Amino acid sequence: MVDIFSREKRSHVMAQIRGRDTKPELLLRRSLWAIGFRYSLHRKGLPGRPDLVLTKWNAVIFVHGCFWHAHENCAGFRLPKSRVEFWQEKLDGNRTRDEQSALALVEGGWSVAVVWECAIEADVEKVSEILSKWLRATKRVNILEVRSSTS
Repeated sequence: MVDIFSREKRSHVMAQIRGRDTKPELLLRRSLWAIGFRYSLHRKGLPGRPDLVLTKWNAVIFVHGCFWHAHENCAGFRLPKSRVEFWQEKLDGNRTRDEQSALALVEGGWSVAVVWECAIEADVEKVSEILSKWLRATKRVNILEVRSSTS
């Protein structure tokens, strides 16, 4: 399948995609801040540079875009029809890197939450409530994954 954009235009379009301060990330940040959670952003010294770092709770939160992190069984993810091999390799690499980062953080004593874009877009308040209960739990699950109820 041929791309509808020239190589230069496609490069420009892809360069405009944000890796931080995305809409789902901003929605979650505002919601958590409103209920009293304080955090730092994208701490360089931690594996995977988590989107939110809650030092007081010894926890980190990753906000994963459904496409870029290949969210299975989600309407927000569809493997592109062009350059399938490239995209499969790219997305598999992202998934592997995500898993390695989460495991390294757990080994370092951190609790890790992975929140999917579709869950935030479906109900950010519900996601914040789930995260709040998880953070305040005395025995916390090391890795929590928050998905939309439809995925």
